[in-house]
Amino acid sequence: MRLSSEKRLRLFTGRGYPELADEVASELGIPITPTSAYDFANGEIFVRFEESVRGSDAFVIQSHSAPVNKQIMEQLIMVDALKRASAKRITVVAPFYGYARQDKKHRGREPISARLMADLFKTAGADRLMCVDLHTSQIQGFFDGPVDHLFALPLLTNYVGGKVDRKNLVIVSPDSGRVRVAERWSDLLGGCSIAFIHKTRDPRIPNESVTGKVVGDVKGMTCVVIDDMIDTAGTITKAVDALIEAGAKDVIIAATHAVLSGPAVDRLKKSRVSEVVVTNTLPIPEESRFDNLTVLSIAPLLARAIKEVFEDGSVTSLFDGHS
Repeated sequence: MRLSSEKRLRLFTGRGYPELADEVASELGIPITPTSAYDFANGEIFVRFEESVRGSDAFVIQSHSAPVNKQIMEQLIMVDALKRASAKRITVVAPFYGYARQDKKHRGREPISARLMADLFKTAGADRLMCVDLHTSQIQGFFDGPVDHLFALPLLTNYVGGKVDRKNLVIVSPDSGRVRVAERWSDLLGGCSIAFIHKTRDPRIPNESVTGKVVGDVKGMTCVVIDDMIDTAGTITKAVDALIEAGAKDVIIAATHAVLSGPAVDRLKKSRVSEVVVTNTLPIPEESRFDNLTVLSIAPLLARAIKEVFEDGSVTSLFDGHS
């Protein structure tokens, strides 16, 4: 009898966004493991892997795009199937982590849904989580196991920094809570100025805020408004208006996750922003694309992280936002 200690990397994808998984597989130079998945008449999901996964190091890619609950449930079922099929280690790769905005209680009798998500994946059999630009870093502590919190920051700053005059650049946080992220942008772009928008939000009304004044000097400057996601685009387009009214010469929006719900695309098209830069952590259908939208691929970052985890290498540089 001969015992084999050779590790096997297996990549799996749900039906939510197979195009991103194909890009990651191409970067890694491996195929996606064939999977059968379909919905029963009542909406229940069935999954079966067409090849043996016993003893493999399994990475399950599924971005939590709309319909969010279906994508999450499918990924949970895939993890359960891998666990029962004796995969050696299971890593959930969720470029966009659903329910991340519900990371704390704003008022009494509210859930902490981001924690529930982590518990569900652990219960299903996940050994590790891999995500890109979580809404808040504290979510890493919700999962009882390793969490690879990757950052799109180098990807976005490299693109923006190559297009603008850094001497006349201001990084703008859409609220005071993301000033620390703005500082990291500034560090990577050579110490450019920082500003933020003072705003208020009613926790009882989702996706809506009241934009106040610009804190910082933006007159005659090129401003880059940064955020982790663009959902309905109400907050970020109001920020653009506030900056233009404060004398900004030009405004660029840079965000990791293009959720683009409801009126988002129409608002961005009508906005006075010169360019909207996002990554492809979420699928962006053709009808949601517009002339000044730039989509950067997150696949090389995911592939590098998967390779480092599989080879028990170092992913520290991917955590701290430096390439």
